[in-house]
Amino acid sequence: MIQKAPRREPPSDDDANRRSRAELDHLVHRVEDFIRDVVIPAEPAPGQYLELPVRDELRAAAKAARLFAPHVSSKWGGIGLPLSQWPEVFEAAGYSPIGPVVLNCMAPDEGNMHMLEQIATPEQKRQFLEPLARGHASSCFGMTEPHPGAGSDPSQLSTTAERSSSGWVINGEKRFSSGANLAEFMIAMARTGEVGEATMFLVPMDTPGMTITRQINTVDRVIDGGHPHVEFNNVSVPDSAVLGEPHRGMEYAQVRLGPARLTHCMRWLGLARRSQDIALDRAHDRSLFGSRLDEQGLAQELIAQSEIDIEASRSLIQRTATLLEEDNRAGTRLSSVAKVFCSEAIYRVIDRSIQLCGGDGVSDDLPLAQYLNEVRPFRIYDGSTETHKWAIARRASRRRARERQRRHEQPDGQESGSTK
Repeated sequence: MIQKAPRREPPSDDDANRRSRAELDHLVHRVEDFIRDVVIPAEPAPGQYLELPVRDELRAAAKAARLFAPHVSSKWGGIGLPLSQWPEVFEAAGYSPIGPVVLNCMAPDEGNMHMLEQIATPEQKRQFLEPLARGHASSCFGMTEPHPGAGSDPSQLSTTAERSSSGWVINGEKRFSSGANLAEFMIAMARTGEVGEATMFLVPMDTPGMTITRQINTVDRVIDGGHPHVEFNNVSVPDSAVLGEPHRGMEYAQVRLGPARLTHCMRWLGLARRSQDIALDRAHDRSLFGSRLDEQGLAQELIAQSEIDIEASRSLIQRTATLLEEDNRAGTRLSSVAKVFCSEAIYRVIDRSIQLCGGDGVSDDLPLAQYLNEVRPFRIYDGSTETHKWAIARRASRRRARERQRRHEQPDGQESGSTK
């Protein structure tokens, strides 16, 4: 069993360029202005994909505005914000569904960049992280597999990597490889020992034996490159393709998954806020039965519940981001709570917004129906809601068992502050 935590390089002053409150507020306002003035006018019609030439033009504008890759060190082309200062910036970017793609802080690239910066060797950073951070390349992450392979239960990982005279040979199949159609490389997880032992590999998509075999059509549109099946058929990679150390892939996955779950929450919260704003504008402009809609109790109930969901999500996101900086293990545990709550709260906000907008809400005259399609998979991606609730409940039971044990071991049998 792996006991060691993954090695992390101490951040430099540049890597952890923490802004003052005033500086962070200024950056957030700049992102908000950029999204409103540059990105939103270029949004594709509901249900359509962002065309690559338009994306590239918008990205050039984001770079010129010095808003590109806010989470990555300036050494590699980003702004260098510490994780605890991501939430407000990512939420501002997420006010447009294409905003995170334009600012290069969208999944799966964002999570891959974070993990590469934490774990990769200097040469791997030059080869894979730098072009990714500068927007010259894109990537995908290969974990999910066709049944009965890995999904919510990573112990079912069936893709294998075996030692060869020149490195490793990978065989298996991945599905829901988000971004693979446009990716230059994949971070692939493969079993390299007993059950529970896995290794991560950096595999260029043009490596012989690596093939995209089938497309999966989904309701979401904002992740460039689709969610296809990718097959590994005797794919040979050198030892230098190993990310981190062999057999520690499951451990490294937590470095990626904790923040990646949370950044989904940050981005989609921006879309929830956009939906609430659309509904508020409609409720102000629409009059029924002699008064404005926003003056009627039933509408006010929907508006208030959405405000509560937005504020509660924002607080939980910020607390989790701060904890991830201080204690990755504790932060990863709390990220499960944040992921469950935010994925459901954000869906509720958009659904209420549709209700407040009536027939227009379910039409292409407003983007709300597509927003609902974008956020619905969030309750499945990065671990289903039910899997996270199972883990949350188990941790709660174990925590209380430890508390009972400590109380039992006290000489007087009493627990300070407990009630009888």
